[in-house]
Amino acid sequence: MKFSAVILAGGKSSRMGRDKAWLPLDSQTLLARQIELVRGLAPADIFISGRADTDYRSLGCPVLTDEFPDAGPLAGIAVALETARAPLLLVLAVDLPHMTTDVLERLLAACEPERGVVPRLAGQIEPLTAVYPSVSAALANAQLTTGRLAVRDFAARCEQTGLVRYRDLPPELTGSFANWNSPADLAALPTGSGLASGQGVGARSRLSPSA
Repeated sequence: MKFSAVILAGGKSSRMGRDKAWLPLDSQTLLARQIELVRGLAPADIFISGRADTDYRSLGCPVLTDEFPDAGPLAGIAVALETARAPLLLVLAVDLPHMTTDVLERLLAACEPERGVVPRLAGQIEPLTAVYPSVSAALANAQLTTGRLAVRDFAARCEQTGLVRYRDLPPELTGSFANWNSPADLAALPTGSGLASGQGVGARSRLSPSA
């Protein structure tokens, strides 16, 4: 299935106190790690949804900035949907250090040419690691125009209109969606682990109030 991809890295990281995209993970940053993960899936193109005041040139990916300021991740998704060359867009949040190729491949394999997939775990959807069709850009922009910023609402609307379907994932994949959200998550890491063992950050909701 031909698809484009965007890494959502434009958040303020207010709870972390510094830009999460540049947090170190083993020998690279979180953002570089997510780009590498997605690149292995051979997308048509990879975009960074980033901050206007940050230099991403070393990462070698086009950078998209929000047209709706302070509108949260939905603004980044909307711009990427409009820019993507492929009919499907893989969306991946930057702050998921445990996300795996296997999970992303499952989502892509469940897509249809113009119908995406939003994963669901224990009845809760994960709209910031999902595949949306490019034609859903109109829905995203309509929400943004009226000040409805929740990505969860956007995903639900896409499902109701047949643009995506929910894909239930087994409980053992819950850890893939655990995120780095605050300094407490980093303090909980075992000394010297480098996250190589996949331990240290518990599974928690990764959605901000606007998601």
